[in-house]
Amino acid sequence: MTHESKDKPGQPSISRFRQSIGSRSEFTITFELVPSRGGRNRQTDRTLALARDLAADGRIQAVSITDNAGGHPALSPEVLGLEIMAMGLDVISHFSCKDKNRNEMESQLFGWDRRGLHNLLVISGDYPQQGYRGHPKPVFDLDSVHVTDMLNLMNKGQYLHQPTHATSFFKGVAVSPFKLTEAEQLMQYYKLHRKIAAGADYVITQLGFDARKFHEVLLYMRQHQLNVPLLGSVFIPSLPLVDIMHRGGVPGCVIPDTLHGEMKKEGRDADKGRKARLTRAAKLMAALQAMGYDGAHIGGPGLDMADFDFLLTAMEHYQSRTKEISHELSFWPDGGFYLYRKDRKTGLNLEERKNIGQGYAKLRPVYTVARFVHDTAFDPASPVYNACRQSCLTVHDSFLARPFAAFEHMTKFLLFDCQNCGGCILASLAYLCPQSGCAKYMLNGPCGGSRDGWCEVYPGKKRCIYVKTYERLAAAGGAEHFRSGFGPPRNWQLNNSSAWLNFYLGNDNRGGKRDK
Repeated sequence: MTHESKDKPGQPSISRFRQSIGSRSEFTITFELVPSRGGRNRQTDRTLALARDLAADGRIQAVSITDNAGGHPALSPEVLGLEIMAMGLDVISHFSCKDKNRNEMESQLFGWDRRGLHNLLVISGDYPQQGYRGHPKPVFDLDSVHVTDMLNLMNKGQYLHQPTHATSFFKGVAVSPFKLTEAEQLMQYYKLHRKIAAGADYVITQLGFDARKFHEVLLYMRQHQLNVPLLGSVFIPSLPLVDIMHRGGVPGCVIPDTLHGEMKKEGRDADKGRKARLTRAAKLMAALQAMGYDGAHIGGPGLDMADFDFLLTAMEHYQSRTKEISHELSFWPDGGFYLYRKDRKTGLNLEERKNIGQGYAKLRPVYTVARFVHDTAFDPASPVYNACRQSCLTVHDSFLARPFAAFEHMTKFLLFDCQNCGGCILASLAYLCPQSGCAKYMLNGPCGGSRDGWCEVYPGKKRCIYVKTYERLAAAGGAEHFRSGFGPPRNWQLNNSSAWLNFYLGNDNRGGKRDK
């Protein structure tokens, strides 16, 4: 077996999945399992039976196990993971941010490290849905960039700036190339820069059906030297799920009218279109391998061992005709965004990027004034920085401290809907507050759930804050600078205190330059 031996917990071996994807010499195949609500039911038994068959088959490198997919509570991934590892099959545990604060994350990760659950897919997570007596409180204390950074430090034994036992996590992250607008798409890629800079070891795409969009993210990563393995998500939806996804009922997932029409027509067959959907997935797997992907991540409800065998057998059949396949797998809405110009011969992309950041509205006066004040008072290179700093520190030591903090909050609340977090990062988000503007409090870029520029949680009512951030930064001529930043997690000790004073005192955790 490739997992840790039972008599030596915490002594990691190199898993088959890690060897496969790390060597980049074979096409790595993983399979997604979704735990059910409850631990003792037929669905759980079927999931474990499928895992047992996959382990015996040997053509798959690992199964991934979701963490409360769709925002619904389900059996935790480590429970199934440990049982599946005992079968001799590697496990990738999804690790989401939606319902754990950083202390709970740390505690859980130490436990997973000891039990040998080292392969992770770090995600923001779906917004929590109804549970016991109503909807639960969304946590999102950290985002996926923060967790990746924390795991990187834990692996180095440098967690909390003190020597600790080094962990052995293999850290995967997600990216969606399937965004319909320029702002949504570019911010996905810019956030990927931050994830890889934080220490991500591999990437899995969001699910999609358009070969050219799959090629887009691969080309983008190559052009920007984001040299980590990339797996493409190959999803086989059920017929009812096709309709839900077409209506936008699955956050961040796009089934355009053309594909929806094809699948509905196929659904009239005796098998309700099952073979046609599997065939399309097999073609996509062959196309991904031909493009240069490092592997495929298979998923979909109700799949069984016969489906898996059909997929791999059909994939081998289509490997000899991948040049035509890319043209067949063209499923993207008319007018949907592409970053690169189309290669008419292959149906994929040329290495020629389209013009971006063009045509955005002029900046509003609030942004212009806010940027001027920030650059004047909070940039150490400003000629009046020291005077501003000294004035604020004088206020801090006087009876004016509380009125000063109240004035700051009132001003920023009226202008930016400030939530008084005490560690303001307005300047890095084009003067938009993520604590009030983002349902998931994301600090390093968008989640994957937006669609047409709308927030996953409030579609049609509230625009994604990172779409608005991109539009402002693009209008100011600096959107690409976002990819090299890092928005530190909120320090709750500073809650309801003056962010201005905290900045000058060096109490916030942004790690910026401070004068002594």
